Amino acid sequence: MTLPAAYPTAFPSRLPVELAGMPFALTLVESSSPSGLRQQAAKLLQRHLGLTLAECLYVEGSGRWLGRDSDDLQFDCADFSHPYAHVIRSNKPLALSVADARIRLDHPGFQAQLSALSGALQLNVLPLRALDGAREWLGALLLVGQRETLTALENTPEMGAFEALLCRLWSRLTREQGERHRSQALQASLAKLNDGARRQTLADRLADDLLGQSAVMSSLRQHIIRAAETQLAVLLQGQTGTGKDRVARAIHQFSTRSKAPFLAINCAAIPEALLESELFGHAKGAFSGADKAREGLISQADGGTLFLDEIGDMPLALQAKLLRVLESGRYRPLGASEERCADLRLVAATHQPLKEQIKQQRFRADLYYRLGQFPINVPPLSERRDDIALLAQAFITAFCQREERDDIGITPAALRLLKRREYPGNVRELKNIVDYACAMTPAGADIDVDVLPGEHQDVVTPTALEAVMPNEFPLSDEVDDLRQALREVETSIIRQRLRRFGGNRARAAESLGLPKRTLAHKCQQLELDGK
Repeated sequence: MTLPAAYPTAFPSRLPVELAGMPFALTLVESSSPSGLRQQAAKLLQRHLGLTLAECLYVEGSGRWLGRDSDDLQFDCADFSHPYAHVIRSNKPLALSVADARIRLDHPGFQAQLSALSGALQLNVLPLRALDGAREWLGALLLVGQRETLTALENTPEMGAFEALLCRLWSRLTREQGERHRSQALQASLAKLNDGARRQTLADRLADDLLGQSAVMSSLRQHIIRAAETQLAVLLQGQTGTGKDRVARAIHQFSTRSKAPFLAINCAAIPEALLESELFGHAKGAFSGADKAREGLISQADGGTLFLDEIGDMPLALQAKLLRVLESGRYRPLGASEERCADLRLVAATHQPLKEQIKQQRFRADLYYRLGQFPINVPPLSERRDDIALLAQAFITAFCQREERDDIGITPAALRLLKRREYPGNVRELKNIVDYACAMTPAGADIDVDVLPGEHQDVVTPTALEAVMPNEFPLSDEVDDLRQALREVETSIIRQRLRRFGGNRARAAESLGLPKRTLAHKCQQLELDGK
């Protein structure tokens, strides 16, 4: 860029006029980002042209706003209370004095730009657009200085060349930046996709141990994999018999600590006096009978995972000591004079409502929040009834392998009965029922409703009837008395069931989900014989 002789310049006078602007161009070309280019261009103009202020404003992505690199101030391109909107809308330069700008334009942000400037100065605002492609808007160039200086710059080839170079570099850097952002977004998307696929693969592997195709089980397996990827303490909450111990082992198995020990203790199964020694260990002579030192579970689990089941039953005094282990990794065995360090992952479980226990001052709130860094709710069987058939078959297969029995099947009626009953003991209760049914089923036979422990109900519900309704009662299209037809079907069902159990009303009633007295009353009404 060639400068008029009256302007101060930093370039040696011995350079040919044609080469005088090369340092300007080189400085701009070396910019690595649109923001850096704008700031460098403004700095060059202000320094070498003796301007009071020079600034490049940029049009943000939507085209509605002009922004500044120096702060978060934005100018609405549709708001004509500042000069930038006039320039962007008309695509023409604008020149006016600072004094006129203060009178004619009342945008607060723009007025803040002018507040420290002399009213005798002139400001010029030049529109900047890309010179190729769609000629998209880039921004606006603000120049503030003496009137003579800015007037001399108007329509000069040197200033035109400077603007052209600035616009070409700006549009190129913007497009390159856009390409980088798109590439980064694509890479991030692919990484997320790959990460999701990896997690799904791990979760699918869990399906062999944590059975179930229901949505809640799929979600549980995903949570387990997420938890295993962290070092956070995990709090498992769920009803008795839902399999919290299996979840704890799965978290350990899929964590970076999988090759280190996994140790478990049931806090409710050990007397309070012994629980502290079990966890922290003791020194020789720490108490009567401590004839030798013993390592506690915390020491044995160093580098691995410690699972504290039923932590809601842990005494308050011991809770405080456990909290210190979690916060500092330090503990002291009973009777020891020195502290020790342990690096372990803690997984705790409870079926008790800990928040209620906190209100009753039976559980420490600080320990609860420290344990619950990664909370996981283990669903009850009532929320995954669709998994009952799969679980029952798995328990049958395990029983046959364990007891060296031939394969045992299960009738559809028995499965329907299993699905409709309540399970306060959840999966553990289901397993016990299936194991009992397997043991009671004769060789070569399938598990049927007669070997399933019954749930007594005072009435026969539609679900119950559906569970036991045989397929051999076709209804005639000529039925003209519904009550009589239903009476005949009910009679056939009860007669068939009595025949199956040799007339034993107690077993027949149990298989139908009826109290014995209800069946006896129906037999009397229907004039059926039985024992």
